[in-house]
Amino acid sequence: VLKAFDYSSPWKGQQPMYKLDIGWPKIPEYFTGQTFCVAVDSVHGLVYVGQRGDNVPKVLVFSEEGYFLHSWNDTVEMPHGIFVLNTDTDSSVWITDVGTGNYGHTVKQYSPSGKLLQVLGTPGNAGSSLIPLQFDQPAEVFVEESGDMYVVDGDGGMNNRLLKLTNDYKEIWLTGTNGTGIGQFKIPHSVTVDPFGRVWVADRDNKRIQVFDRITGEWLGSWSSCFSEDGPFSVRFSADYKYLIVAQLNINRLAILAAPLVGSIGDCVMVSTVQLAEETKPHLVDVDMKSGAVYIAEIGAQQVQKYIPL
Repeated sequence: VLKAFDYSSPWKGQQPMYKLDIGWPKIPEYFTGQTFCVAVDSVHGLVYVGQRGDNVPKVLVFSEEGYFLHSWNDTVEMPHGIFVLNTDTDSSVWITDVGTGNYGHTVKQYSPSGKLLQVLGTPGNAGSSLIPLQFDQPAEVFVEESGDMYVVDGDGGMNNRLLKLTNDYKEIWLTGTNGTGIGQFKIPHSVTVDPFGRVWVADRDNKRIQVFDRITGEWLGSWSSCFSEDGPFSVRFSADYKYLIVAQLNINRLAILAAPLVGSIGDCVMVSTVQLAEETKPHLVDVDMKSGAVYIAEIGAQQVQKYIPL
């Protein structure tokens, strides 16, 4: 008997690629708000979770085994995206804050213990894209080891753009306006960079992924055929960079796409899917680049789930 999921796969009877780690976290009751984002520090074996809600800790820290370690709350209003940067000397946690109060519309850097180190943007002020560092609901950030940074701005605000900054936060290039054309965005929601010099953006409401050159910002291609049912909410690579892992919130699904290693972007090929339970609403994901485990922040289920590669 053909199961329903076979029809979305180019190969009938696809082999599952991931299985749920039912023992992660050890005590799920620590999730007390809506879990919007997750970031893995694979060097130190830590998992950071950003959640929203009144009187809940905004950032929870777990070990990769699933033990709760600590939480922090200062100066985080409404976390949207989260990213861990490891350099030779230290590690830090970057959070995009889409709140409308005194801390919102910013991209912030924290120490692993939650000490605020850096604020980009004007806290509490939504800005137009005329000013590079004036954000309006910035959705996600990706920081290279050099400190160069990519920001997708924003999550439904007036800006629809991809911005690259130097390690001292000067604009290198900026692309994107609101629209459906090449290089335009409707809610650029997630961003990642591959080792081959390409920047991948989940262009959520245009139901496509767009790809840009990391040096010049030049448009390299886009994928839309995999997203007829629902747009991509996240973009992350598997640990071997062979696959792109994409959350589709409205259909409660992870799509696993074949990543072109070099050369042309071509068309997207869906290799496998992970069907989540109804109303799970997977929002953003992150991948442990050592173990290959995928962590999914689920708004509907109000939890983070860990999937391990088979």
